[in-house]
Amino acid sequence: MNVTAHNMEKKKIDSLLIPNHVAIIMDGNGRWAKKINKERFFGHNTGINSVRESLDISIELGIETLTLYAFSIENWNRPKNEVNALMSLLLNAIEKELPNIQENNIKLNVIGNLDLLPKNTRDKLLNGVEKSNNN
Repeated sequence: MNVTAHNMEKKKIDSLLIPNHVAIIMDGNGRWAKKINKERFFGHNTGINSVRESLDISIELGIETLTLYAFSIENWNRPKNEVNALMSLLLNAIEKELPNIQENNIKLNVIGNLDLLPKNTRDKLLNGVEKSNNN
């Protein structure tokens, strides 16, 4: 959706109907990629853009809490190279988005069992949580 169309759509939104909390289950990116004859990683990487758009729109609309369900216990059963790629995507996304998180006064929280994550992924997540703690 281009910016003009987005602004026109935003004008149609009744601000009283905007929820305080939106939760998104990030599912189907790999299947979508396969459907268009791309590698699963292409879908996961494209999913990062969806996160960015969701975050931007949430900020714009004043949604107080955005929860992204990004990785489940079942995801550990995927091929090791796919899990590693997902962890790499997460690391890169946190690194890239932390300035935006700070600039927009967003507080990053992480839920779930962090002990299962690779140490560098867990450390990067916790660093983001710490740096945004006062937001």
